[in-house]
Amino acid sequence: MVRAALTVILVPLLLFEEWGWVPLAAVLGRMARWPLWAGLERWIRSLPPWGAVLVFGLPVLALLPIKLIAIYLFSEGHVASGLLLLAAAKLAGTAFVARLFQLTLPALMHIAFFARWYPRWKTWKDGVLAQVRASAPWRRVRAINASWRRWWRRMRRTG
Repeated sequence: MVRAALTVILVPLLLFEEWGWVPLAAVLGRMARWPLWAGLERWIRSLPPWGAVLVFGLPVLALLPIKLIAIYLFSEGHVASGLLLLAAAKLAGTAFVARLFQLTLPALMHIAFFARWYPRWKTWKDGVLAQVRASAPWRRVRAINASWRRWWRRMRRTG
């Protein structure tokens, strides 16, 4: 019962991760072509396990002022601007956390608790996502998206 409730709550988060995690991390991964960024990534990869854990606090700290600005915008009646700022911050934060996770995973696997539970989490998550992907609504939405992409490509070629 608890597991089913947890699954229902986590599915939207898993779908957001599925949609955004890999592509957003890939965008930041392209920045590794820049020498300064590549050096920063090398340093992050070299962190010891608990240093890798601490590096995840950086996006939280970096986004705090942005969230405070959004609260200010809300208080001044600029709801749309506040929401847009929060959405942009969420995308940027997800991109950075996803990339940081990719860079630090080898170090994190040296932490006993993480090494024990991460494979279990990944197996469970992959199973839930496989069920979602096999569902009729998911397949229908994918078909609609594919038709929109084909239409967009045709429009770009003719335009």
